Parts: sequence; structure tokens; C-alpha cells
Amino acid sequence: MNYLIWDGTNSSTIEGLVIQELPPITKPSIRTNVTEIEGKDGDFVEELGYGSYEKEVKIGLAGNYDVDEIAKFFTGSGQVIFSNEPDKYYNSAIHEQIDFKRLTIFREATVKFHCQPYKYLADEPIVEEIIEEQTEIGVKNRGLEAAKPVMTLYGTDILEILINNLSVFQLNFGTNPDVPDQYLTVDSELQECYKDTVKTLKNRSMTGEFPTLNPGENTISWTGNLERIVVEPKSRWL
Repeated sequence: MNYLIWDGTNSSTIEGLVIQELPPITKPSIRTNVTEIEGKDGDFVEELGYGSYEKEVKIGLAGNYDVDEIAKFFTGSGQVIFSNEPDKYYNSAIHEQIDFKRLTIFREATVKFHCQPYKYLADEPIVEEIIEEQTEIGVKNRGLEAAKPVMTLYGTDILEILINNLSVFQLNFGTNPDVPDQYLTVDSELQECYKDTVKTLKNRSMTGEFPTLNPGENTISWTGNLERIVVEPKSRWL
């Protein structure tokens, strides 16, 4: 039986809601900027990255149902998992209002999920290491595209992080020598360095590039005093 999990709630728990048809598994389109140059054959195509797109779900009603409960379920933004891809999630939002009049009369309607282009591994294990004598750790990107991890690092003074033996960024835990930071988070998806939440930005404590992980096995090493590291790989696919 078809189902979806929307913002942590399984559709099968909503009484009377039937997921009649799930969206097909497709890739997003790449956005381009096409420029025609006078005197030159053809044109110049600049790739601008992958665009967000709509995934449509056909829903129906059966038996006892509460339209208000269904309306509440299909609102907001969050992560959506479709049962035809049970191990992946999309970052998504529902922008368009559902035609509930049609739903109650004909007992069917369409829900449009506005999905960001990449899908991610659901329930991906976090890599966490207390650093004693080791000088590197391995992190696997299980996806087929370069991943943008979230890394939380505990250390002192100045720490340099290398990925696959290439220097990527440095963290200065003592930017404020009176109150040095014990840990900092480097979030490659948000392109921010922060303490605890993005409300406490620490971008001045970071120099270099935000890290990416190649598909497959990656090695993270460092110079400086690293005491603990926590990595969310964020494995992803198109």
C-alpha cells in the first residue's frame, strides 16, 4: 500500500486518507542561461545548477475521515519520504492549497510537494569520534553526488582540516581569547560556521572553503588539537 511520511508523520496514521498514486522517480532539470553571440555559430550555455520542482501525489478518501485533520497534515514545510523511495527524503514544502471541495465531492485530489533538487539518505548514521591517538577518520558518502556535510569540531587554538589529504579550512577556537569556543559547527549546506545554532554565527572564526565529500570513502585528517569530531555526511542523489 502506498504511503508517505510528511514532517515525521506517516500518512497511514491519518484515518480515511488514501495515497492513490505517488510521483514517479525523476531527476530535476538543470537551470541554464543561453546567450547567442553575434557572428558565432550556436550559442553559449551557462549551467546555473539544478532547480527545485513539483512532485504530485494523488490522494483519496475511504471510510471515516476528518477533512480538517487531512488539511492540517498537508501543510507547512519539512522532509517528505515516499514509499517508492523509502530510504530517501526530500526537503519540501506545500505551497498550493488543496481543492478540498473536490476532495469531499469526488473523493480525490492532488497534493503538490515543492521539492528541492537533491534527495538525501534517510536515517543516515552520524560519524562521531573521540580523538585519542588517531590522526584521521574515514567518512563514507553513500550517495552518487558530492555531499555537503555538517561537521562539529571540538578543539583548542587553531585547527586545520584536510579532506583526502587536501587542506580545506581552518578554525580558530580562540577568536575571543577571554571566552574561547570549545566547539564550532561548519555547515556546508548553509555555508555558515556557527555555535549551537545559526543564530550564533562564527564565520570570523573560519577561513578557507566549506567542505564537500566525494561519492564513496573519504578521509578527514587534521593538524592542531582536535578532541572530538561529529560528522553528518548528508549523502545525496539527484
